[in-house]
Amino acid sequence: MTNHPTMRAISQDTHGTAEVLREVVVPRPVPGPSQILVAVRAAGVNPTDWKHRAGALFLDRLPLVLGWDVSGVVEAVGYGVTVFKPGDEVFGMLPYPYGVGSHAEYVTGPARAFAHKPAEIDHVQAGALPLAALTAYQAIVDTAQVGPGQRVLIHAAAGGVGHLAVQIAKARGAYVIGTASAPKHAFVRSLGADEVIDYRTTDFAEAVQDVDMVLDPMSGDTRSRSLDVLRPGGTLVSLLPPADPDEPAKAAARGVRVETLLVEADHAGMNAIAALAASGALRPHVEAVFPLAEAAKAHSLGETDRTTGKLVLTVDGP
Repeated sequence: MTNHPTMRAISQDTHGTAEVLREVVVPRPVPGPSQILVAVRAAGVNPTDWKHRAGALFLDRLPLVLGWDVSGVVEAVGYGVTVFKPGDEVFGMLPYPYGVGSHAEYVTGPARAFAHKPAEIDHVQAGALPLAALTAYQAIVDTAQVGPGQRVLIHAAAGGVGHLAVQIAKARGAYVIGTASAPKHAFVRSLGADEVIDYRTTDFAEAVQDVDMVLDPMSGDTRSRSLDVLRPGGTLVSLLPPADPDEPAKAAARGVRVETLLVEADHAGMNAIAALAASGALRPHVEAVFPLAEAAKAHSLGETDRTTGKLVLTVDGP
């Protein structure tokens, strides 16, 4: 570890637009028991980042340093850590939502929120994966237990979670149907999707039937109508709360399961994602890369809802 006790970080003193983000100098964290200190090389920017920047949501403390995705190099380990050593390249998701803070030069987190970064991907790619890939993995594998030959419908299949979910579902042997705007169909097919539906011109609820699992990042009307495409015994996994108070009764009448998922830090899940990435079965699409100091530009671009895949911040190494 170097002798400098401070670091650069992107912080906010109030909630608001991207302009509230500013670069500050703050004390460098020290790893506690079962924690590691990571020198950040790259950190993904996710919709939850700009949503928390704009309003309190789960986090009501200020000043606030955002960021859950991280890829970097272990600088130091706390008492009791056996799975990593200084110098190891790691990637992971800080415990969501309260373990936030990766948009900085250094961050601490539980050792078992991380996995060894595969040599087959660089830090930018690794920094793009954790939160979105864990969300997709926990929905498709842990919750719905998708297996070979099952039919999976993935909404927003070109988005941050969606484009990784397509790949994870294909790696499980599923038949994958994605929804996306027409200009993104070729991209979604390149991920392995068997069918792609233009949600702007086609009602997916009429075009698709008898699916085993739906992954819905949007909720609202999309979540409600997704119940109609599930076969009895199927599973709908949504990433946002329901808008329809009658949803439980409708799901029961159709004999389907509905779950709202909040992603969790997961050592086993990160190792599974690392294995998929190492094999080439999982690759993030990085739309744009910004230096740490330009985090506000990344937020502004993300809020346009026109990006494909992920946005990443980078931090220069020593």
